[in-house]
Amino acid sequence: MQANQPFTIFENWYASLKLVKANGGPAIGTIAASLVLLDRLKRSYDLELRSHLAAGGAQIKGAGGNAVSAILRSFNENRPFAREGGRTNRGVLAEVGPLLQALTTMGLENLPETDRNEILTSFQAYLVDRVRDYHNRQKLKLVFDAKHSTWQIIHQLIKASQIENKGGPVAQHLVGAKLQLRFPDIEISNEPTSAADAPTHRLGDFCINNTVFHVTVAPMLAVFEKCQQNINQGFKPFLLVPDSKLAAARELGEQLCEGQIAVESLESFISQNIEELSTFSSDQLKQSIVSLVKTYNNRVDKVEIDKSLMIELPSNLNQ
Repeated sequence: MQANQPFTIFENWYASLKLVKANGGPAIGTIAASLVLLDRLKRSYDLELRSHLAAGGAQIKGAGGNAVSAILRSFNENRPFAREGGRTNRGVLAEVGPLLQALTTMGLENLPETDRNEILTSFQAYLVDRVRDYHNRQKLKLVFDAKHSTWQIIHQLIKASQIENKGGPVAQHLVGAKLQLRFPDIEISNEPTSAADAPTHRLGDFCINNTVFHVTVAPMLAVFEKCQQNINQGFKPFLLVPDSKLAAARELGEQLCEGQIAVESLESFISQNIEELSTFSSDQLKQSIVSLVKTYNNRVDKVEIDKSLMIELPSNLNQ
């Protein structure tokens, strides 16, 4: 067996994984579950998938956020990654199964345990480097041109985030930052955007007094149903969407909720606040945009694993 053959086979398995554009690589859950599986194989080199399945057969045994964190720490990587450790990713088994098949072709069972575990550790090190790649992805870039309106600056930022498949999280945290700046004496909730996909009792993305804010870059029927639930419970829903979706969202709001929903563009909602904080002064506008971005970045840093959601200030603002 050639010295580099196992690693080549492993790299080929990794290259075969489905690319998740928003991650810049495979699914986070797949990497997390693979790290745990490789760790299990160090203790018992059993290449049968069923031997590694938890009760119910839908998850890798032992997979979880704490297990993944412990493995990452052993490689001196301390940043949070995959809170669920691959437990909630339904596609994990379809991608981890081929890993076991790839290992079968390597013939590592014929090696002494120490040598075999050294190879398995090298596979883990490769995956940890991919985790580092994930963390080190470029941040969103804000373009500031004093000749452009504040509306246009926000519009371009939202558009850039959508191109990178980050539109939803960026929109939510921008609105959260705007509300926090506008109402410093009110606690504005700060939830990871993944929470929107989980069953919760939240009325919407943000609540201030009797108004519930819903933030979405793709206003579908479900968000209007949530708005109607708000109305039935005595709340006033406020729907925020990209300007490109504004006309259609307002029309749907009229049809489905009889004009009881306030619908506004994200660009107008956020940029107006910046202008107000600047007292409509060009001299103060730069500082207001900097305050928005710093507040946004602080909120993202507190709750999101994906730090590439953070916004990089341009040199003409970062002074």
